[in-house]
Amino acid sequence: MNQDKIVIKGARSHNLKNIDVVIPRNQFVVLTGLSGSGKSSLAFDTIFAEGQRRYVESLSAYARQFLGQMEKPDVDAIDGLSPAISIDQKTTSRNPRSTVGTVTEIYDYLRLLYARVGHPTCPTHGMEITSQTIQQMVDRLLEYPERTRMQILAPLVEGRKGEHAKLLEEIRREGYVRVRIDGETLDLNSDIHLEKNKKHSIAVVVDRIVMKEDVASRLADSLETACRLADGKVLVDVMGEEELLFSEKMACPICGFSINELEPRLFSFNSPFGACPECDGLGTRMKVDPELIIPDGSISIAEGAIEPWAGVTSTYYPQLLAAACQHFGVDIDLPVEQLNKVALHQILYGSKGEKIHFVYENDSGMVKEGDVSFEGVIPNLERRYQETASEYIREMIEGYMSKKPCPHCHGQRLHPAALAVYVGGKNIAEVTALSIGEALLFFKELQLSTKEYQIARLILKEIEDRLRFLMDVGLDYLTLDRTAGTLSGGEAQRIRLATQIGSKLTGVLYILDEPSIGLHQRDNDRLIHTLEQMRDLGNTLIVVEHDEDTMRASDYIIDIGPGAGVHGGEVVAYGTPEEVMANEHSLTGQYLSGKKFIPIPAKRREPNGKWLKVYGAEENNLRKIDVAIPIGLFVCVTGVSGSGKSTLVNEVLHKGVIREINHSKVIPGQFERLEGLEHIEKVIDIDQSPIGRTPRSNPATYTGVFDDIRDLFAQTNEAKMRGYQKGRFSFNVKGGRCEACRGDGIIKIEMHFLPDVYVPCEICHGLRYNRETLQVRYKGKNIAEVLEMTVEDALEFFKHIPRIQRKLQTLYDVGLGYIRLGQPATTLSGGEAQRVKLASELYRRSRGRTLYILDEPTTGLHVDDIARLLEVLQRLVENGDTVLVIEHNLDVIKTADYLIDLGPEGGDRGGTVIATGTPEEVVKVKRSYTGQYLARVLARD
Repeated sequence: MNQDKIVIKGARSHNLKNIDVVIPRNQFVVLTGLSGSGKSSLAFDTIFAEGQRRYVESLSAYARQFLGQMEKPDVDAIDGLSPAISIDQKTTSRNPRSTVGTVTEIYDYLRLLYARVGHPTCPTHGMEITSQTIQQMVDRLLEYPERTRMQILAPLVEGRKGEHAKLLEEIRREGYVRVRIDGETLDLNSDIHLEKNKKHSIAVVVDRIVMKEDVASRLADSLETACRLADGKVLVDVMGEEELLFSEKMACPICGFSINELEPRLFSFNSPFGACPECDGLGTRMKVDPELIIPDGSISIAEGAIEPWAGVTSTYYPQLLAAACQHFGVDIDLPVEQLNKVALHQILYGSKGEKIHFVYENDSGMVKEGDVSFEGVIPNLERRYQETASEYIREMIEGYMSKKPCPHCHGQRLHPAALAVYVGGKNIAEVTALSIGEALLFFKELQLSTKEYQIARLILKEIEDRLRFLMDVGLDYLTLDRTAGTLSGGEAQRIRLATQIGSKLTGVLYILDEPSIGLHQRDNDRLIHTLEQMRDLGNTLIVVEHDEDTMRASDYIIDIGPGAGVHGGEVVAYGTPEEVMANEHSLTGQYLSGKKFIPIPAKRREPNGKWLKVYGAEENNLRKIDVAIPIGLFVCVTGVSGSGKSTLVNEVLHKGVIREINHSKVIPGQFERLEGLEHIEKVIDIDQSPIGRTPRSNPATYTGVFDDIRDLFAQTNEAKMRGYQKGRFSFNVKGGRCEACRGDGIIKIEMHFLPDVYVPCEICHGLRYNRETLQVRYKGKNIAEVLEMTVEDALEFFKHIPRIQRKLQTLYDVGLGYIRLGQPATTLSGGEAQRVKLASELYRRSRGRTLYILDEPTTGLHVDDIARLLEVLQRLVENGDTVLVIEHNLDVIKTADYLIDLGPEGGDRGGTVIATGTPEEVVKVKRSYTGQYLARVLARD
């Protein structure tokens, strides 16, 4: 067997057509081809699946019982396979407790660092908290010269009101003759009177010492006595000029703020020892939000402005609200935005128990009258949320709640004791709030004592290495406290990639799924360098990718095709990038060589004078920027990763517009105002989230074409003779579906400690329908056979039915001719789901006043698919609609009418508008990284 190659024979997973493939080992190999051509089937469903299965089979029978039996992929043989690691785009974690720091293990090392060399500090007095032994206290005092006079004091009362007569009497009984009260030393035998309402400080004078050679023993005795009296604290007055505070405990000697022994768990927000007691380490609290209580300030209370008390199901709260308004002098017919702010605050938050006169008439006509305390709308909702056992009430109130930073820890998640420990002048929460780039600089410049450095040397090395790996994959803009659930698929994948770099494994087969997603070209260069480093360690990299720069940098390319779906599944070309470029049968090669390309528009559309403008956008890293989007144009928002594109478009603009137009309850990112909303009737956000969470959802149901198909079957003669209505042909309701599997087509068998097993239904054999329903046919096919058709086949089959043909044509136009009508939503990629959504919008008749928002629609697309996607987007703009796209792909950027480039960097160094205008105008802006890379493309094309 040749150890230099991975030899695959007879691969048939999904659409692969019994292909043989040879992949060179220890090289950087790119698998490419049209979307749906079979790349992922080869990389993940064949090569990785077999590598994983072999690994599991090498384990003991005991271990395998927990992992379950892994199914062998549909392939004859694979030789030369190394241990395989898949690095895909699944989001790292949806757990709100998981952060970039915890996922990369950097936070574990930070906790160890703070536990070993952290400096506890009193949050009130700002002084460092240290614990000293009696010996350390003596050594410190012996540093003073001979004949220095000292007074050893035991502080018992610190700034507390009272006469303290009992305490003074106890001190006298102990035999002490002097005390220091409020800075003055007094004889206890004298008549001492303390004011009851004045704050006093009292300390016992334990000893007066003149420094001599043999004084160490006496100092130790006196200090021990003071510690015993004052619970570990000692105050030493040196010659009446300087005061030294000592403590045997980790406590502030002034206010007593104390910290237990420093250990890593103190700094964990996932541990009860370290978590903020108010938010349990989440950093946020669900609170009733006034903006959701009053979503539209332009209407009055009488018109239902205070939504939860507007009387949808009960008359009690509307009547109580009316009584409160009358009591506080609030005009219920005036728009809320014009009301007196103080009076409105009393309505929302109550008046601290102030009673109002309330007359309540129930639905039966019974009347109750009396004076009641008015708690306020918001306190009422929060109390009911805590007290109710009704899930319906809780869900209703949750609709008026939003996440707010915890008022106790201010979003820092940790216990006050953990936040009081500093390294390099920052506590652990302040360090995790830094971007990865800033954190690396912080640790490089960190000044430690010789002893501290010896302790922390290895910890710092691990932290710096991991930060550097994250920098290398283009994630320098992420902060360590960023919640893992907010990461994009590409960001999550690159974090896992950085973790693998740190492991420095050799002889491993890495399989990556489009690692360039979400990366600007500038950052992509660093990613490619990282992949080359992994190869140079002696690993094999199989990268599913469409990015031109990645393909050019690879050692070997395998082009799968020639088409998608049933038209794909074959090896079209293989070899070095130069060999693939020379292959006339390779579509990828033709684009790489420049024989085929996406043309620059001969003429760009010009702004028509209508603009959608957002002023003062300052969410996340946006720096109070003003942005104007021309209406009726194809607009691209560009910039390096982390520059603020998604924040501007998704958080500020999209949410701001739908709140104004649709009166949605969403809370947009911070901005001052929006202008130009009169030019827009609706906003459609076409993202890459799934079109459904279950196998019951599919392209046919999502686009609505399945309704038309069921209508067609219901109109057949056979259906009419049997009395079958449209519902008979749905697999979601009783009647026509197979009841054995309830229309799923599969049966789930629970295996207790083994993974659940899914098997085809024995009754319908996976067809979902009962025998009678399947006897009804249209043009020779039953409903199950129609669902198994590809979009391309269905387009020909229904070509004479205009309403069905129109919807199918849009699916075909966005490059989805290869997917099956009934393909489960769970098997569609994010890019495919996005294009299904786009298709479902295309067939609708638009009046030309729609704003379409797309976030990186080229994800997962071959350049030939991008060409078709651009045709679709241009068609929308031709209709008078506005298309706003967040994008890094230069083929998309160069065809746009107008660009808005953010930057100049990511994270805190981004968030400003660098350039606006046509691509040709942006190229002239030297500060624009997008312009620099775009210049090469425009010059080449």
